[in-house]
Amino acid sequence: MIFALMLVIKDGRASRNLGLTGSCQVVATPKGQDGLWEVCVPGKLEGAPDLSRHGCKSVKLIGKREYWRCPAGIKSSNNT
Repeated sequence: MIFALMLVIKDGRASRNLGLTGSCQVVATPKGQDGLWEVCVPGKLEGAPDLSRHGCKSVKLIGKREYWRCPAGIKSSNNT
């Protein structure tokens, strides 16, 4: 039982689903723009992921959602 709990915690999906850690998801590219766009939200225990190390640029912040423009071809990952 303890081993199973450790696996769930290490996987990270449970903490993302509960909103404890920040996460990102791909959104539609705005008209007239290029690249891959993602929106990131902070979690309750940590801030939103920083995608700058993947070559992405923070474009705008709307409420708690941060929009990023990434070079085309960069794959999104929830563990960023």
